[in-house]
Amino acid sequence: MKTNSFGDTGLSVSVLGLGAGQVGAGGLGETEAAAVLNTALDLGITLIDTADCYGLSEERIGRHLRARRDEFVLSSKCGHDVPGTQDWTPENVRASVERSLQRLQTDRIDILHLHSCTQDKLADGSLVDAMDELVSAGKVRFVAYSGENEHLVAAITSGRFASVETSVNIADQWSLHHALPLAQEHGLGVIAKRPIANAVWKYDTRPDGVYGEVYWDRLQQLSLDLGDDPLAFALRFSAFAPGVCAAIMGTAKVDNLRRAVATVEHGPLPEDQLADVERRWSQNGQGFDGQV
Repeated sequence: MKTNSFGDTGLSVSVLGLGAGQVGAGGLGETEAAAVLNTALDLGITLIDTADCYGLSEERIGRHLRARRDEFVLSSKCGHDVPGTQDWTPENVRASVERSLQRLQTDRIDILHLHSCTQDKLADGSLVDAMDELVSAGKVRFVAYSGENEHLVAAITSGRFASVETSVNIADQWSLHHALPLAQEHGLGVIAKRPIANAVWKYDTRPDGVYGEVYWDRLQQLSLDLGDDPLAFALRFSAFAPGVCAAIMGTAKVDNLRRAVATVEHGPLPEDQLADVERRWSQNGQGFDGQV
């Protein structure tokens, strides 16, 4: 699989990464979780993205991939939901990382993100100072930020982060147009999340109570021609978008993973299709912000 340099970090990552949120779902069996994780590495995926709040995800990565730890770049997140600490405090960051390292059965996290932290929480620098201390201790390799909109821009321009993670897809292009050029200018690596826009095209009518409701609304307004294979169209758009180093796709099924790997082997969308997406976004998508 094609690999990309990850900003100025010196890391190299596959253009398709595994978003391991679904691997952490309680309804997924242990055998199935192990199959997805190991198949990802077998297929040449070298980036796995998780978080301490993704259910069993970190534990399962540790359980099933500890013997293959040197085969992939490990990305996780911190900042909230650690018992006994206040969210968005240095104490929380340190406790979160210690818990993650234990769950992941590793001595290091390659890329550690502040998980959608707001701009005001970044302002005094204490959270990033705590993360830098973890880098000095060898527990984290690179400090990163995950988020959207003005908070993302503040993180990119702060000079404190080596990489960012943000939404990039056919229905969510705010970061693509406003943040990724800045990230490239500052030498940051970029992970694109939600690359297939939650596959909202599969719904004939607006889904109720589904995370992708807003994406469904946007696709109606954009009226994109997704062709016979919407998933391939969407994934190729995101994975090869300017400034993106890797796009992480979440799945709990090995067949979906194999299909995604085969899809990115086709490379970017043709120029005429990219031009059509850009034209429709320019006409109808200017008021759409990044979805948190």
